[in-house]
Amino acid sequence: MFFSIDPDGDIPIYEQIVRQVKLAVADGILVGGQMVPSVRQLANELAINSNTIARAYQELQSDSVLEPLRGRGMIVRRDAIKRCTKARNTLVTESFRRALSDALAGGMSADELRSLFEAELTRQQNELEEAAKAGGNGST
Repeated sequence: MFFSIDPDGDIPIYEQIVRQVKLAVADGILVGGQMVPSVRQLANELAINSNTIARAYQELQSDSVLEPLRGRGMIVRRDAIKRCTKARNTLVTESFRRALSDALAGGMSADELRSLFEAELTRQQNELEEAAKAGGNGST
C-alpha cells in the first residue's frame, strides 16, 4: 500500500494514515478481508515511529475499519466501505467549505467560483479518462 505522508503538514502523521486508509477503502483499493501491512512493516516503509502506526491502526479499529485477525495481523472489515465512504464525503465537504470560505473572503464572486469549479471538474475528469485509457491499452 502506498502512503503519502507530509511530516511537516498541519495534520498529524497518524491522522494522515487514518485518512488514507479510509480513502483507500472508500475507493475500493483496500477491500474487506484484505490484510494491511503490519505496524513494524509500515513503520519501516514510511521511516516513522511504530507507535505512530499503532495509534493509527488503533483509531481505525475503534472506527470499525480494521479488525485483528488472531495471530495474523489486521484486516479491513468487510462492512467498512459504508463508514469509509461517509468519512471520505465528510472530508471532501469540509475541504470544499474551507476553500469556498477562503475564496469568498478573498473577494471572488459566485460566478467566478462556478466557472472555476466547472473548469477544474472538467480538467480532472479528462485526466482520469486519459489515465484510464493509458492503463487499458496494454496488449494481452
